[in-house]
Amino acid sequence: MSLPVRLHEADLRLLRIFRTVVECGGFTAAETELNISRPAISQHMADLEQRLGLTLCQRGRAGFRLTDDGQAVYDGLLRLLAAVENFRTEINTVHTHLRGELNIGITDNLVTSPRMRVTRALRALKIQGPDVRVNIRMIPPSQIERGVLDGQLHVGITPSGRILPGLSELPLYDETSYLYCAAEHPLFARPDHELDEAAITGADAVVPSGLVGTLKLRVTATAADREGVAFLILTGCYIGLLPTHYARQWEAQGQMRVIRPDLYSQTQEYQAVTLRSRHPNLVLSTFMRFLNEPG
Repeated sequence: MSLPVRLHEADLRLLRIFRTVVECGGFTAAETELNISRPAISQHMADLEQRLGLTLCQRGRAGFRLTDDGQAVYDGLLRLLAAVENFRTEINTVHTHLRGELNIGITDNLVTSPRMRVTRALRALKIQGPDVRVNIRMIPPSQIERGVLDGQLHVGITPSGRILPGLSELPLYDETSYLYCAAEHPLFARPDHELDEAAITGADAVVPSGLVGTLKLRVTATAADREGVAFLILTGCYIGLLPTHYARQWEAQGQMRVIRPDLYSQTQEYQAVTLRSRHPNLVLSTFMRFLNEPG
């Protein structure tokens, strides 16, 4: 195998796509993770194989399978990405005071939570280290975890649950979601005692993409994030689940109300995820200390 003399950003992008394909177990599953089409993924893989002069995987009716060369490239890629992150963190520890960057990935629409410990921790970090540059990316949880693993992110805020191997989690807080409808919806004017399950399950509902099939609702629309759910609820054509702290702004204006909270509620816990085997990083360690302090 002969690599290009210089490893360009385009090469790293192709390698990261390759990693996602491997970890998803194929092109089809990787479409959602990468947010690009299967033909585009196939073309990127072909480009990478041409760049490396290797066949990395077998794909066809028998399914997706790494070749021996593909496994070797994948293993080497993990070491490369870890080395890049180690370099970043080691340079950061050279400083005797807080300097450098803090790259954070956050799930959408958490800022309205009254227990948003991230905001408090960022304020404390800025006061102690005014030279620290903070970069926030609002991205889906799966991308956050992969970003932490490959060193693009130092820390991520995601819903609690199973996390990828190699990550550590710090529990933060939980939030409660209820079922909402907008003022223009036929159910809005009906008191809760008139709303039985049949009335609710007969209405069109929008849910976050990852919750399809988990709720006893007639799901006719999905959204990738809470803002999308709110958009569709506000049309007056759909009912949908929203966190109470996020929906409060529309409740206060009389544009939404909760329906049957005794039947439809959901509690979601949130966590901060970091790389388990990370090298000492003064900025990240300080931020995590502030994040772990009770409110």
